[in-house]
Amino acid sequence: MTTRTEIRFYVGFICVLTMGITRAHAFDNPDRSRERPNILFAISDDQSWIHTSVSGCKSVNTPNFDRVAREGILFTNSFCGSPGCTPSRSSVLTGRYPWQLEQAGTHASSFPQEYVVYPDLLEKNGYFVGFTGKGWGPGKFEASGRTRNPAGPEFNSIESKTVPAQGIADFDYAANFAAFMKANPEGKPFCFWYGGKEPHRSFELGSGVAAGKKLADAMVPSFLPDVPEIRSDILDYCLEIEWFDEHLGRMIKLLEETGQLDNTIIVVTSDNGMAFPRAKANAYEYGIHMPLAIRWPDQIPGGRVVDDLISHTDFAPTFLEIAGVEHPSQHSETPAMTGRSLLPLLTSNESGTTSFARSEVYSCRERHSSSRWNNLTYPQRCIRTPKYLLIRNFKPERWPAGAPQTLDSNGQPGPEDGGYTDIDAGPSLTYLIKHKEDAAIAEFFALAVDHRPATELYDIQQDPGCRLNLVGDPAHVAIESELETKLNEYLKATGDPRLNGNGDIWESYIRYSKLRSFPKPDWARTSGRDK
Repeated sequence: MTTRTEIRFYVGFICVLTMGITRAHAFDNPDRSRERPNILFAISDDQSWIHTSVSGCKSVNTPNFDRVAREGILFTNSFCGSPGCTPSRSSVLTGRYPWQLEQAGTHASSFPQEYVVYPDLLEKNGYFVGFTGKGWGPGKFEASGRTRNPAGPEFNSIESKTVPAQGIADFDYAANFAAFMKANPEGKPFCFWYGGKEPHRSFELGSGVAAGKKLADAMVPSFLPDVPEIRSDILDYCLEIEWFDEHLGRMIKLLEETGQLDNTIIVVTSDNGMAFPRAKANAYEYGIHMPLAIRWPDQIPGGRVVDDLISHTDFAPTFLEIAGVEHPSQHSETPAMTGRSLLPLLTSNESGTTSFARSEVYSCRERHSSSRWNNLTYPQRCIRTPKYLLIRNFKPERWPAGAPQTLDSNGQPGPEDGGYTDIDAGPSLTYLIKHKEDAAIAEFFALAVDHRPATELYDIQQDPGCRLNLVGDPAHVAIESELETKLNEYLKATGDPRLNGNGDIWESYIRYSKLRSFPKPDWARTSGRDK
């Protein structure tokens, strides 16, 4: 794996050439600096932080993400609000953690109007807004009385004539961005959400190898077995990342051609981690740690690598501040943002761990897929510091990936794929299930699906795959106690129902996507519980 030192060398070699020019342009030209910038927010669907070529991943080629990182800032420690699509995107749009968002904080529910989203605020203050691909979702925003997707008006009418593999959406994202630009009234700054539907499953089996990728280049996380089937699945995933990056490049080119690139802040990230067992829909490192690069030559000194802990709740306040727009909570009862603006950090000269660094960030999950009897959730909260990740599992009696295949009350088999429907179906899950009795595979299968303890603690610097739980280790008792106290105090202070005596509210939120049928679990029978 490429080291941070090597990444800094790669990113920083242009610093001497560009930083002086960038700073002069940004701060010595008062007319230019007063312009309200355009905002291009690019968010892929299910991509872990390490899977960009600038971060040293040999199996993926992301020249456009790399360009944003080289000419701007590469952030090595960016974390989503939740390892699942809907709550993560809600967190981005509102600047609040999912546990502060009621229905919008869980998967496939609704989005209460009281939680104001930054595209609406920018539009009310003169911005032209829109999105292509996947905005907020899945969910039913109409159920809350909203008349459009919280990401803005939709621009999805133009389709790609060809795609490199089956499973890739047929949206021509870049062409839809061009249509958005053409529709923009002259003189208005814009805010555009590019929501790629890649690399969300399903992938075309073998498409990575068919495109010329090599099995030897695949980076297999330590929580998955290193076998050809897994390597090939990872290459298929990387091919879809490249499709997302290709459209990003076309958008950047259009901004160059129209003379708007330098006054556009470009933010490139993902919503949650890779759709593999023990990654997406889990509060582990590969579920919550996101890629992030930000470029804005008019204001950001480039060629930097920053190690500060960044939360996706920070995007909304950042966009509002650079646009000079106040959040209504400053003058009303509207719920305030939890995140903080990154503008002071962005416009500084600092790299590494900066003077703006925070000591920890948080993430969480409730419901992901329909994976349990009575649509029950698997509630997790976590705190991430520069070195440690502590996870609290509020319902350890529940199966984290969905219950194993069982017979229902009529003696019929339970759900397909062994019932582990909180893991997106695909070759990696199939391989684990098929080989779960093999001695060499049993441990990996258990890591993905078995019951978990109430508390987990991992040394991320030594164990990014989160395999060795340090809870109970005498050498880590103090840090476990410290982090658990911090987590509980923060959740209480920010109104988490799980800490404030109303945790079952999460079980009541309607799921508007597909529901599966599951037999009643043993623990529910013995407890007499019906919900």
